[in-house]
This record gives sequence, C-alpha cells and structure tokens, in this order.
Amino acid sequence: QSQLSQALNGLSDRAKEAKEFLVQLRNMVQQIQENSVEFEACLVAQCDALIDALNRRKAQLLSRVNKEHEHKLKVVRDQISHCTVKLRQTTGLMEYCLEVIKENDPSGFLQISDALIRRVHLTEDQWGKGTLTPRMTTDFDLNLDNAPLLQSIHQLDFVQMKVSSPVPAPPILQLEECCTHNNSATLSWKQPPLSTVQVEGYILELDDGNGGQFREVYVGKETMCTVDGLHFNSTYSARVKAFNKTGVSPYSKTLVLQTSEDTQSEEQTLPFPVPLERSQLRRMSPFSSTLNLQPSFPGRSYFELRSSAHQLSLHSSLQSLNSAGCNFDIQGTPYSQLGKFDIKKMVAVAWFSFDPASAHADIIFSNDNLTVTCNSYDDRVVLGKTGFSKGLHYWELSIDRYDNHPDPAFGVARIDVLKDAMLGKDDKAWAITEGGITKGATVGVLLDLTRRTLTFSINEDQQGPVAFENLEGLFFPAVSLNRNVQV
Repeated sequence: QSQLSQALNGLSDRAKEAKEFLVQLRNMVQQIQENSVEFEACLVAQCDALIDALNRRKAQLLSRVNKEHEHKLKVVRDQISHCTVKLRQTTGLMEYCLEVIKENDPSGFLQISDALIRRVHLTEDQWGKGTLTPRMTTDFDLNLDNAPLLQSIHQLDFVQMKVSSPVPAPPILQLEECCTHNNSATLSWKQPPLSTVQVEGYILELDDGNGGQFREVYVGKETMCTVDGLHFNSTYSARVKAFNKTGVSPYSKTLVLQTSEDTQSEEQTLPFPVPLERSQLRRMSPFSSTLNLQPSFPGRSYFELRSSAHQLSLHSSLQSLNSAGCNFDIQGTPYSQLGKFDIKKMVAVAWFSFDPASAHADIIFSNDNLTVTCNSYDDRVVLGKTGFSKGLHYWELSIDRYDNHPDPAFGVARIDVLKDAMLGKDDKAWAITEGGITKGATVGVLLDLTRRTLTFSINEDQQGPVAFENLEGLFFPAVSLNRNVQV
C-alpha cells in the first residue's frame, strides 16, 4: 500500500503537469489565431503598399508615354501644316504659269517670263533635300525593363523562415607571410582549416602606432593587404575579422609589427643659408628629363629629426650629410627667417627606388630601378616605391640627360595619378617644372606632412617659399619625363 501510494503521488504530479500543459496549448491555439490574423493583416498591408507603389510608378510611366505621344503628334502636325501651305503656294504658282504659257502675245510673255522662271526655280529649291522627309519616327523609343523587378517579386519571401548560415570563425594571421618594409606593412590571413562557413569578406584594422584606437584600413574579399604611409620606427598592432550576411566574426589574434628603424646618430654642423631671391614656381607639366636618385645614397629618405631645437631654412647643402633625403621633426621659426645653426640630430634612413609596378609602360628602368628614362616623346609618370602620409621627408634626384626642350616635372603624387600626362595636369599631383633645370642638376624635394607643405630646391638653392600647402593623404615621390630626359 505504501509503495502504491508513493507511485500514485508521482503519477498525480504528472497528471497535474499535463493539465497545466493542456491549458498552455489551448492558450497557444488562441494566440496562434490572433497572431495569424495580425500577420495576415501586416502581409496584406505590405503587399498593398507594393501594389500602390507600382500603380504610382505605372501612372508616372504612362504620363511619360503620353508626353512622348503628344510631342510626336505636334511635330508631325506642324510638318503637315507647313507642307500644306507650301504645296498650296506651289500649286497656285503652277496654275498661274500654265495660264501664262497660254498667252498669245509674245511681247507680254517676255515681260514676265524671266521673273516667273526665277520664282519657279526658287520654289523648287525650297523643296530641297530633307523637306519631304518626316521629322519624327512613329516608333516609341521607350523600353521598360521589368526583368529585375519580376525577379525580385519571385524572390520575395519571409526572411525569418530561411535558414541563416552561422557567423564565420575568426581568421588566422599567417605570420610567415606578414612583414614590414620601410613604412609599409603587408599582412596575410586565412580561414581556419576545418571551417565550412561561407565568408563574404574581411575587415583589417590597425592602431595609430602609439597604442591608440584601431581603425579600418581594408574591407574586401582578399586575404592579403599592404598598408602604406605608416610612421617610420613605430610599432603597430593589427587584427582582422571576417563577415557574411549573418554577422561578423570575433577578431583574430593581434599581431604586432615594427616599421623600419634603421637609425644612426650623427652630430654635425649643417649650413642652411637663407635664399635671397624667390624663384617662380609653377604647377605644370612634368619634366621631360631622365631622373636618377643620387648614387651615393640611392633611394634613401631621412626622417624624424626629433631633437632639433630650431627650424631649418630649406637648402640642399645636405652634401655635408652626403644624403639623398632628410626628414626633420622641427618646431620654431619659419624657413625663411633662419640662417645657420648647429643641429644635434637623430637621422633615420629609409631606402626606396622607382616602382616598375605602378609606372607607365613606356618608362625604362636601370641601375636597380634607381635610374629611369622613357621610350616615348610624350610625358610619362613614374612613382617611388615608398609612400608617405606622416612626418617630414626629403630626397634628391639628379638629371643625367636633358636637352633643354622637354619639360620634366618633379614632386609628389597619389597612387592613382594619371601616368600618361605631365605631372601636375590632374588634381592628384603637385610638381615643379623648368626653373634652372639643366643636365647634371640636382632637384631636392621636401615634403612636410606635419605642416602639410611641399618645398623644392635646385642645386641646393631653395626655389622660392613654400610651393604647395594643405597637403593631406598618402603621397609618393613622383617624376614625369620623356625620351629626352634621364633621371
């Protein structure tokens, strides 16, 4: 009896739960009915809104057809009216001439025959070419392409009833393929080997090089990306995530990258005389000469002169440094107000050369891509391999060949600058042309992205004040030349 009583108690509990469950199911039936009515009303309202929009568009399209119809009718009716008037005039002239021909008085006929002949010829000329050609076609050149809309209607479905794919797994950074060169970083990643989730793209993020917030630097389907224009001698953190229609994956592991830090300490006295005259600067077509990076320092860019106590006037007396480029992080007096100072400096050197990958096909490279010329008489553009977006940078180019006829140009440009036009002809380049350029001349370029200015020198003489201001973005050393020039 005791065992049976205990068993009945357990069964009673189950029966009580079943009754409560039945009540829950009956409530669900009522709720489903109410939700069905509400959902059907919402569906009808959405479809009616589509139908109303289609009817409104139908009325707009019919209005355009009616306007075209009225326009065609007006043109044709005007031509009918014009032709009718001319035909009436022509018929009247013909009838009058026929009556004149019947005239038996020769002297009376001769008095008016010349005038009538001229009038007949004039009237005939008025029926010249095109007069009897319709000015309007009968066809309506309006084609309605409803295929995309029909396809969308056929694909119209309830999104919540479709099975959505899961969010992608975090990508894996391929450390063996990630590297840095000068102030650019190349990163590579892949999906986990066993992942079967579809990925639509990736988002690569970098911090600011000082441990600040991450920002997106690439969004796309590729699994490798090179980021240019970073700070030299800086440490960057990078991470990547994948996404599809469902959502975004967690981030990959964070990778720490170090940009070029080839630094050397020197202590020298630099003469920077102030130029007394300001040469005229023009933003024109590129130099048509061949440019050559200084062989003593091929493709170097000096940067981050952080310990300078004074600002320097631009002067290319940097032969004392035997340098092709110096970058100075400076504060103080404007360039034009400074003379000669003793500077204790920390110089960092970045090596670069001309870039065959982005150059015009007519550019000819030699000397390990440090020397360029051109096989075309038209101006062609070539860029340096290293891009700058921050800091202070200086480099020099020497002119090996120049016959005084072409107009080579030197300066900076964005990566998408026109390659088949003189440098400075579009809004993606800033350049200097002419102004003392001769065979053997040395052109110096100072790009200050702290002050956002660009300054030039020729044979160690600064060419006027600042040439361009308010520069912002990623800039590459740039030259334009033709076959009469070698740089």
